[in-house]
Amino acid sequence: MSQSAAFAGLWSSLPTPLTPWVLDVIQSMGHTQMTPVQASTIPLFMQHKDVVVEAVTGSGKTLAFVIPILERLIRRDTRLRRNEVGALVISPTRELATQIHSVFSLFLNAQPDNSTLKECENGEGSPPPPTDTEYSGAGFPPPLLLVSSDKSSPAQDIQRFLSTGANIIIGTPGRMEEFLIGKGKTVVSVKELEVLVLDEADRLLDLGFQAALTRIITHIPKQRRTGLFSATMTDADALSELVRVGLRNPARIVVKVQSKRTKGTSSGTLQESQIIEERRIPAGLQNSYISCLPSEKLVQLTRIIKQESLSHHAPHFIVYFATCACVDYFYRILPTLLPSNVQLHSLHGHLPPAARTRALSAFSSTLSSSSSPSVLLATDVAARGLDIPHVDVVIQFDPPSDSKAFSHRCGRTARAGRSGKAYAFLVGREIEYIDFLSVRKIPIRQHPYILADGSKAPDTDCPSTEDGVVSTFMSQIRQTVMTDRALHDKAVKAFVSFVRAYSKHEASYIFRIKDLDLIGVAKSFGLLRLPRMPELKDRDKSQWEGAELDWDSYCYADKAQEAKRVEENSKKAAVKHDSETRAAKRKRNVAWSQQADDKNDKDKRRTQKARKKQWLKSQNVVSGDLKGTLQTGRAKPEESGGEDDWDELAREERLAKKLRKGAVSQKEFDQEFGDL
Repeated sequence: MSQSAAFAGLWSSLPTPLTPWVLDVIQSMGHTQMTPVQASTIPLFMQHKDVVVEAVTGSGKTLAFVIPILERLIRRDTRLRRNEVGALVISPTRELATQIHSVFSLFLNAQPDNSTLKECENGEGSPPPPTDTEYSGAGFPPPLLLVSSDKSSPAQDIQRFLSTGANIIIGTPGRMEEFLIGKGKTVVSVKELEVLVLDEADRLLDLGFQAALTRIITHIPKQRRTGLFSATMTDADALSELVRVGLRNPARIVVKVQSKRTKGTSSGTLQESQIIEERRIPAGLQNSYISCLPSEKLVQLTRIIKQESLSHHAPHFIVYFATCACVDYFYRILPTLLPSNVQLHSLHGHLPPAARTRALSAFSSTLSSSSSPSVLLATDVAARGLDIPHVDVVIQFDPPSDSKAFSHRCGRTARAGRSGKAYAFLVGREIEYIDFLSVRKIPIRQHPYILADGSKAPDTDCPSTEDGVVSTFMSQIRQTVMTDRALHDKAVKAFVSFVRAYSKHEASYIFRIKDLDLIGVAKSFGLLRLPRMPELKDRDKSQWEGAELDWDSYCYADKAQEAKRVEENSKKAAVKHDSETRAAKRKRNVAWSQQADDKNDKDKRRTQKARKKQWLKSQNVVSGDLKGTLQTGRAKPEESGGEDDWDELAREERLAKKLRKGAVSQKEFDQEFGDL
């Protein structure tokens, strides 16, 4: 199979020449030629056309809307006033919004200063002198980022907007709506808005932002240019409605990746034919899956990291998990299973905004090498749009619940014409997912099981017996978890969250919870004991052995948390003791005569039950026959051994049912059948 990066001409070949300083920044970034999506989108966007763009990850979509926005603002006849907005860019996550903001900042920080502007004061495209109410700085003001943050509120966003005079606003839907329609409605002016861009438009709708986007689109002027960008654009009703409301006769641009696969002729000659296949992942990506048991996924993960870092000199990895709790737990467990030189980073949606920013920045900027690789453990919050440089390997520990996220995860590597590798772990009947991916035009090939020495298993099928290292890993994990009860809590939370996420998988006909070996999953998590949950109720637990542990003395490392646990246990013990004391006291307070009567009644009922059982046995009546006879109301005299005895027994059974329902009292029942 042959694949090559595609380019679509020099930047100088655009119908409308770019501003010199914009072109200088592009070339300084190393982009000497345009990609197909850029060559197709930029001319239309600059020529007053709305666009709907679908292209694979890493194809250069960000520059495809950044450059037209800058050029349209540069070519305006009049400068925007301090409270006027020229362009809006909306993205689904704060990480993606931050990245887009950094790209705009890179361009605007490189624009000419005051002296340069004076030299070209009468030149073509130079802005006119600003008025008192216009931004008075050199060139264009810096872009404004609107995302949730511990240090920023909607009111502070408006203050920053007024103080900087920003023309370009980038943000997430909720913060953008509050900025435009909420607190900033009377302050922020959108009358001169030139461009609206919805990046990862399908994801914006998947996250439930359709209503917010509709309100924003209704609020801004209709005379504007609008662009929708994504790698997995769908024809969903919500997206079609968004296109109908927000775009005017848009041009649809679909950039496909094709690969040539060589196939020999059936005649056995040396002649070969080439088959061209369409794919929705980057051309330079080697996409593979490993078939293994659930308990072996963690073993395979560590072996891939070791093999790729040492043998193939890969320093940057991203590992995707199903839930935030899984990322949080394995971030604390993996250091005991990986070499000490591996640097781990954690990124998921439950982290505070500042912590998410620090984690992404640390992973992106860390100087890593094959002897000291960096590994980012993440959820799908890091699956879309993020351009993290030099990611060599992507590992999908858990397949995503949304099938579209599969290609987005893979697309974090092999970007902009570079090469990369992606692995996915599939267990049991999850192998059927391969056919599903082929329909989605995501080619993937099987990779042999990796053995302990780094070699590949001769048989590509899933091993029938469990890898011997699983028990070693499980012991190591348990030793770590036993040091702090908080780790046990995280382990149980991660396991339960994984089971819940798995049961809600979109491809539920493939990912069925009843077919998943949950005991094997529990082994990979290194659980000390199985949690009480309905999914484990009827499972075969013969292969499970819990840890030997004194749970009363198993404590938290955090002293405050341990003190709280001890206090709660003391309260529970006190409540139990009080209830037992009250029960014993009630028993002691009952009169002696009443206790004797209760004892006699109990003995009488026991004697009646024994006599009844003996009588049935003597009549050779089995329970099934008894039930059928009671339903009919009467047995044959020759079968029952006596018609009067059987009528008496049936009448007693009916009265016993009334007794259980409370229709008659025990005293009435005893008076009727006490001598049976």
